[in-house]
Amino acid sequence: MWQIVGNAMIEIYSERLKLIPLDNDLLTLWFIQSREKMERQLGLNPSNWQIEDFFKAETLDALVNFWLPMTAENPDNFFWYTNWEIVLVAENISIGGIGFAGFPDQDGVTMVGYFIDGKHREKGYATEAINCLIDWASLEPSLKTIIADTPFFNLPSQNVLKKAGFREFGIAEVHHIEKMQVKNWKLKVR
Repeated sequence: MWQIVGNAMIEIYSERLKLIPLDNDLLTLWFIQSREKMERQLGLNPSNWQIEDFFKAETLDALVNFWLPMTAENPDNFFWYTNWEIVLVAENISIGGIGFAGFPDQDGVTMVGYFIDGKHREKGYATEAINCLIDWASLEPSLKTIIADTPFFNLPSQNVLKKAGFREFGIAEVHHIEKMQVKNWKLKVR
């Protein structure tokens, strides 16, 4: 289920989660001041994520080099270019992030990525969040396919994608902060 709250801000709800897309103002607050100030602005309890150094570096890189510039460039469609906070409703705390790599391209393709705080893994939250975001994104008529990649040995993340209906279609070497081998996944939406 999703709803619009103030100034056309969308929130998506599932059984245990709420997904909140960060607009450019919230991303700027995170970058200039702190994540904690941004969380407080959203009315959330501070999360103090426990994530691996790789994910910290990848998140900072996405914040600076993608989310901030792309949400500034696409203010009316920022939902496709930002981090959506994954909020555990029972604790009113962010337990991770999820988002797309942009509005579907001319072939109807976009990419999804996600992570869950180390304290909240293996509880089904990533699967619940990705299914919520896919349901919302499926309302966009131009969306045909969602792709994802996972580090080759990240079996929990691969299982999340399998549960969400993704199918493996290849292996590649990419450079996300560091060079790594990944499995490629896709989900046909229409």
